[in-house]
Amino acid sequence: MLNKVTAGFPSPAEDLGAERLDISGLLVPNPQATFFMRASGVSMVAFGIDDQDILVVNKSKRPRHGQIVVANLDGEFTVKQLYRKSGRTKLVAGNPTYPDIVPKEEQTLQIWGVVTSVIKVLPA
Repeated sequence: MLNKVTAGFPSPAEDLGAERLDISGLLVPNPQATFFMRASGVSMVAFGIDDQDILVVNKSKRPRHGQIVVANLDGEFTVKQLYRKSGRTKLVAGNPTYPDIVPKEEQTLQIWGVVTSVIKVLPA
């Protein structure tokens, strides 16, 4: 069930009507191409991705400029924002203490998938 809840001042007049929510269909519209990965580190905090968050990654989506992607650079995975302009590609960190990644000509960069959702598990 999906209920509405206010994030501002509580309202007794809120409509608490609920609709059915298919969480699997919402997060995984394409099961064959969807993978879950756990984020490690704090290089993407400005984009809402914190250490230990679970990333929902869709390999069937075409990566576009500005999207958050999982990339493989010389066999190592990283999550970054994709920058593609004027023939240049770089991977942008969401934390100013981490440098952007500009692949060198001899390096192999593969955009593995597009991050479509972030799942946060709050401490109990």
